[in-house]
Parts: sequence; C-alpha cells; structure tokens
Amino acid sequence: MTLKGGAEGSVEKLEELRNHVAKKIGAIAKPANIVFTPELPKTRSGKIMRRLLRDVAENRTLGDTTTLVDPAVVEEIKNRAESEKSED
Repeated sequence: MTLKGGAEGSVEKLEELRNHVAKKIGAIAKPANIVFTPELPKTRSGKIMRRLLRDVAENRTLGDTTTLVDPAVVEEIKNRAESEKSED
C-alpha cells in the first residue's frame, strides 16, 4: 500500500486499514498483512504491474521487469515484505 502525501505506515495505520476492510467488506476479507511502500511498480505509461505484486506476495520468481519505470521499486517491496514476515 502506498499512502498519500509520502506518509509512513505504522502499526496503528495497519490496524486502522484492517478494521476498515472488515467494516466495509466483512471480517473474512481482512488482509493478513499489509506492506507499506513509497511507490508501486509502474510501467512507463503509468499502469501498475499487479502481476509483479502477486509474484512478490506468493514468493515466486519475478517475471519480466524491463517495462518498469524503476525496477528497484520491486526489490524494495520484496525487502519490505520479507522484513514484515520476519517481524510476525
């Protein structure tokens, strides 16, 4: 998740978002984990590469990243996701 205004994620924000999902959609839809990132992987045309986000979430080998504006964003997300898992 990328927060507006460059805000940093926190445990309080994580719980607030999980509770919001539970209230709006239902408790079964609460995400187990939320990774706060400064930016999402986007193509040069501005489309978010959801496929790469799924690859990171499911611990799969990353596919083609040549169309990304900044390929380092995917590595940053991967590192943050791994550090979030180790904290649990």
